[in-house]
Amino acid sequence: MLIEIGERVHIIERRRFETDVRRHFFGVVDGVDGLAIRTTGYSFVYDSSATTFVRHDAPRTRVIPLTADLIVTIAPPGTNPEDVRYDFSEAGKLTVTDGGAFSLDINEFGRFR
Repeated sequence: MLIEIGERVHIIERRRFETDVRRHFFGVVDGVDGLAIRTTGYSFVYDSSATTFVRHDAPRTRVIPLTADLIVTIAPPGTNPEDVRYDFSEAGKLTVTDGGAFSLDINEFGRFR
């Protein structure tokens, strides 16, 4: 299996249309089968007025089907979902980070794209 129980995952749901809600999820994998993963963590939704992603207040458990419409990134083992946030770098790039070992550029083209 490519994804293992206990791994930390950052998941981007691809949009099909420009008006689709931009959703991301960061969590710890609780279970895996060939078609889906069960993960507990935080949902993030893009707030266009703040031009960043906002985290849902409470953790949730989701069953996520493993489809071609997802971009899944494996984070380092020590990444704590409680610490994950979205920041802008000095260059204006949107980055998801835990403030430690995990850092992922979300938008390589800049703040407003």
